[in-house]
Amino acid sequence: MRAMPLRFDAANAHWRVTPLPALSADQKDWLTRGGSLTAHLRTLGHVIVRVTREAVDMPWSDEFAALGLAPRERAWVREIVLEVDGVPFVAAHSVTPLAASQGVWQAMRRLRTRPLAELLYSDSGVARSALVSRRVSARHPLFALSVREILPEPKYAPHAFVARRSVFERAGAPLLVTECMLPSLWSRLASGPLTQEPGVHLGRERGPLDHTASRAHHAPR
Repeated sequence: MRAMPLRFDAANAHWRVTPLPALSADQKDWLTRGGSLTAHLRTLGHVIVRVTREAVDMPWSDEFAALGLAPRERAWVREIVLEVDGVPFVAAHSVTPLAASQGVWQAMRRLRTRPLAELLYSDSGVARSALVSRRVSARHPLFALSVREILPEPKYAPHAFVARRSVFERAGAPLLVTECMLPSLWSRLASGPLTQEPGVHLGRERGPLDHTASRAHHAPR
């Protein structure tokens, strides 16, 4: 992955580079970590990818501008859950223009249960926008996508989740990846020191932990 000017920007009035001041230190850290989120989760335990949906659909209302799409233009959508030791930690939603899913990003359709990071961090032609984050309430479709992963105890669902997103660009085509952190992640971080999954070989994701330092501590409050 390389640094170069991008045509696309994940930020808007709600999605911001600087995490909200009221968030915890762990939340600010994980919302601003670069590199592969899958690789970061592997420091907590065994990670599997569970695909929940792949379909042609409309992007969410706050995704059209980030993707440079006209209103009601269709896209390819992939939704997955990242589980650590069998527990859902992250619900993710990835979307790219339909034409790009048949061209530049066509490999996205063939991932099955492999992480998207295998595409993003093995290609020097891919560039990434700044990570932006926000609180996600019930008014945002990401909330419904996430809350179903903490069933059958919906009464314990938070009033809002925290999520982050960024745009990856390859050959002028955007891929917007949104990742919502679930309560089980914060519980695991609070429970004790991290231990990397035995036997994990991170190399095939091409240095996914290269940028682990959080920007939250340096961002203006």
